[in-house]
Amino acid sequence: MSVRITTLPSGLRVVTDHIPHVESAAVGIWVDVGARHEAAEVNGVAHMLEHMAFKGTEKRDARRIAEEIEAVGGSLNAYTSRENTAYYARVLKADVPLAVDILSDILQHSTFDETELDRERAVIIQEIGQSFDTPEDLIFDQFQEVLYPDQPLGRPILGSEELIKSIPRAEIAGYMKRNYMASGMVLAAAGNIDHAALVAQAEGAFSEIGKGAPPAAAPARYAGGERFENRDLEQVHFALGFDGVPYGDPDYYAASVFSYLLGGGMSSRLFQEIREKRGLVYSIYSFTSPYRDGGNFGVYAGTGEKEVDELVPVLCDELNKVASKISAEELARTKAQMKAGMLMSLESTSSRCERLAQNMLIHGRVFSYQEIIDKIDAVDEAAVIRVAQRMMRSKPTVAALGPVGRLERMAPISARFS
Repeated sequence: MSVRITTLPSGLRVVTDHIPHVESAAVGIWVDVGARHEAAEVNGVAHMLEHMAFKGTEKRDARRIAEEIEAVGGSLNAYTSRENTAYYARVLKADVPLAVDILSDILQHSTFDETELDRERAVIIQEIGQSFDTPEDLIFDQFQEVLYPDQPLGRPILGSEELIKSIPRAEIAGYMKRNYMASGMVLAAAGNIDHAALVAQAEGAFSEIGKGAPPAAAPARYAGGERFENRDLEQVHFALGFDGVPYGDPDYYAASVFSYLLGGGMSSRLFQEIREKRGLVYSIYSFTSPYRDGGNFGVYAGTGEKEVDELVPVLCDELNKVASKISAEELARTKAQMKAGMLMSLESTSSRCERLAQNMLIHGRVFSYQEIIDKIDAVDEAAVIRVAQRMMRSKPTVAALGPVGRLERMAPISARFS
């Protein structure tokens, strides 16, 4: 791995991973603010800003932005998460300067035209409607709300239809001005990239970015609880979770191994016991969602109304089993899967670019792949059991959507972990 890092006088960090044998590069700006930095009355503004950034600048209208990048065979995209926002491009190596020019333009000179804004409100409202029509997506918004009630971290990234209709142009522009600060941004690139040339271009291209520090987010306060929504669906969509571990926690890698061992693949305990052996679900998996100052661990399952009676006791039993005993064989298999997945991601410039940016935002440096492999290898059976017990000592979080009448409520589920 050939990683170079330069911090500009403004505080903007430029980080590259040079891959000489490829003909392309992924390049993007990651901003250290997301949905958890919003006030309740403008929930959805971070995501709306991400949309509006592509809708025209002082020198490019929305169509020209799209045509310029696609004229060289490239692509532009963006996303908003709870902790950061990303704007990125994939281009041939000769077109990196164009990609950087467009990215710097939309992040400094967007006009937020009122006509475009009204049009984009309708698009985002359709996106919200689509999420409501997709129970596999909606259940996670409901789950998040129960994990972190009455706080930014528990609100939906998309916001609500009512709020999207009412957020004014001035609020979108003000959010960008207050939060998009050079010291909280990373320009990352991976592929056939010239670090010195990228630094030189960045110094001029991003000269108008604010020089202060972005405001801090409200702290994460895990609460736990339950939410059940009865809906006429073919399946019950069920999520069960616990308080988790943040980035940088000594148990971070042990928690990742625990989650992957439990429900991270076809050989995992949940897949083998609940899907393959008992046929209770079509989809089941576990996951960890770490944040700077907290996190959560959870399991998702989609099951039939008749099967839900058997699913929950078996699921809880499997969780308790992993928290008491694991075999050396399954631990070795899990760690091999995790390491292979990470090393396979080396073949993607986009994956490598995002990894650079996230490492810089979260840790202030880039971990080498060998460092991560060593941390995974250091996780032993005792560490996995310890972190499993640590997380399951917290109050459970339960969310369910669909024909939920026969589903166990919080009291009996909690009792299974007491």
